[in-house]
Amino acid sequence: MAHTDHWTMRRVLRREIAGTIGLLTDEHDFRAMRRYRTFTFDDHLTYLRQIEALLRTRAAEGTHTTLALFDPEEYAEFCTSTGLDPDNPASRTRFTARLAATGATVPYDGRPLTDLVPALVDEAVRQATWEYASTLLARLGPCPTCGEDIGRAAFTRASHLLTRILDTAPEGNRHLVCSVSGPPETLVTVLHADQNSEGTTHLDEAEALEFTSVLALGLATDSPGGLVMRTSAPATPDRVYGWRLRGNTLAPLTAGEVFDAYCTDIESGDLISPESDVDYCAPPDLGDQEAAPGHHH
Repeated sequence: MAHTDHWTMRRVLRREIAGTIGLLTDEHDFRAMRRYRTFTFDDHLTYLRQIEALLRTRAAEGTHTTLALFDPEEYAEFCTSTGLDPDNPASRTRFTARLAATGATVPYDGRPLTDLVPALVDEAVRQATWEYASTLLARLGPCPTCGEDIGRAAFTRASHLLTRILDTAPEGNRHLVCSVSGPPETLVTVLHADQNSEGTTHLDEAEALEFTSVLALGLATDSPGGLVMRTSAPATPDRVYGWRLRGNTLAPLTAGEVFDAYCTDIESGDLISPESDVDYCAPPDLGDQEAAPGHHH
């Protein structure tokens, strides 16, 4: 970018920011934006360096900035549907403002972009998974025999099961993974449930919503799937246990089944050596699941 000095570049960027920066996180998306004459950057690395410098400057001035994932395809569709000229900085600002309200975002907290970009991409994947699972749940409609909304009942059921799983878990930090296979693709969702020193469990609301929706989808559609939890606490081995989705409920995996699941490479099927200081065990009893709320077919 020989023809424009860094000061001018920063001024150009600053003009397109309204508290939120729409970030082109990868080379492919960056190249897609270069077809617009008013997009004046020609090198992705330089672009990221300038964004980072601008973020630091704004933070030093006490200005809060949010990062959003800027998708060139979505941007082009937005311009078409709103009748805006895509080759106009004002259109990019309008789109970024909409992203701030509806898209995946992370706050700039002083960490380098190399740390923040993966967090932003994770957030976007999580939001897309939640929207996809929610849409499929809504499409299930009412039960033909009793008229109850199947998706809503399954969500209530999944929330109840998740609460029981956390209530019966040993103390410490919990890392839960739920996968539901089905056409057209397998959905995988992760939930971190960390306890503070007083024993209070902290959940990220967006994570919990996505996790519950995916679990609900598995329960409502009788899809093959499973839920595995790993708990970590000081001075004790990590504990790993889980369940498989079966009908409207969760069936406990044996210690051997959990061990096999953890110690097999998903891609190749080869055995992976087990970690030392990890206890692969059967899960605690979740209580009388059949008495729990939820839909029964």
